[in-house]
Amino acid sequence: MRLRLPIDRQTLLLLGAVAIAVVLPARGQAAEIFEWVVYGAIALLFFLYGARLSPKAVWQGLLHWRLQGLVFLFTFAVFPVLGLLAVLVLAPVMSDPLVAGILFLTLLPSTVQSSIAFTSIAGGNVPAALTSASLSNLVGVLVTPLLVVALMHSSGLGFGLDQIQKIALQILAPFAAGQAMRPLIGAFLTRHRPLTAFVDRLSILLVVYAAFSEGMNAGVWSTIGWQDLALTVLACCVILLIVLAGTTWTSRKLGFSRPDEIAIVFCGSKKSMATGIPMAGILMPGPALAMMVLPLMLFHQIQLFACAWMAQRYAERASADASDVVDAPVVQARR
Repeated sequence: MRLRLPIDRQTLLLLGAVAIAVVLPARGQAAEIFEWVVYGAIALLFFLYGARLSPKAVWQGLLHWRLQGLVFLFTFAVFPVLGLLAVLVLAPVMSDPLVAGILFLTLLPSTVQSSIAFTSIAGGNVPAALTSASLSNLVGVLVTPLLVVALMHSSGLGFGLDQIQKIALQILAPFAAGQAMRPLIGAFLTRHRPLTAFVDRLSILLVVYAAFSEGMNAGVWSTIGWQDLALTVLACCVILLIVLAGTTWTSRKLGFSRPDEIAIVFCGSKKSMATGIPMAGILMPGPALAMMVLPLMLFHQIQLFACAWMAQRYAERASADASDVVDAPVVQARR
C-alpha cells in the first residue's frame, strides 16, 4: 500500500485559517465575541474526548504493560527532557514564545489517528497502537497540564498556578462531564464519528484563527526573523530524529517483536496537535499564542512526512521478508 502524503488536509485548513487571520483579523467587539466562541469550542472538544474514550478498553490494553510503559517513557519523560535541553540551547538566541512553544510541544500526548494509521500501513501491532494512543490522550489530559505548570514555570517562561484554574474549568471539568455522560451518549458518538471529527477540526481552526488574529493586531510577526524560523524547524527535526532513533533502538534492545516495535516507534514519537492547540489557547492566551503554537504546527507536518517515509520502509521490508519465506521452499525443492 502506497502512502501519498505531500501535505495533510488539516494542515491545509490551518494554513487557510492563518491566511484569513492575516487578511481579516478579528478586532474590537468581534474579537471579544470570538474569544467566548473559542472558549466554548474548547470546552466542547474536551467534553467529547471524555465521552468517546472507553476506560474499560484502555485498562485492558494495560495488560501489555512493557509496550505501554516504553511509549509512556518516551512521551512524558524523554520528550520533556529534550524540550528542556532545547530551552537551554535556544533561549539565548530565540524569542521566548517560540522557545516556550518548542518546550510545550514536547509535553503533549501522542496523536491517535496518525499513530494508528502509520502502524497499520507499516504492518505493526494495531490493537496495541490503538490502546497506547488512546491511553496517552486520556492520561495526557492530567499529565500534560501538570508538566506545563511544573516545567514551563520553572524554566522562567511565564506559567504559574493560575493556569491550574483554567485547566480545571476548560479541560478537566468538561472531560469529567463527558466521562459521566458516556453511558448515555457514547453509543451515539460512536455512530456519528464525522460529527465529532468536525468538532475536533473546527475547534482547532477557531483557536488558530483567534491566535493569529491577536498576533496580527499586536504586531508580533514583525519580531520573527528567518533565523528564528530556521532554528525552530531545525529544533523540531532534531528532537523528532532523536526520539525515532531512541524508540527504534530501545524496542530492539528489549526484544520486542517487529509489530510491537512499529507500534512503539509511531506512538512514542508523535505529538498531538489536536490536543495541543486548544490546550495552548487555555494556558497562554494573548498575542504570543500565535508564536507559541507555530512550533507545534511545524512539528506536526514534519512528523507526518518522516513517519510516512518510515511506514513505507517498514511495509516494504515486511513484503520482502514475506517473499523470502515463500521462495525458500521453492529453492529447496529445486535442490
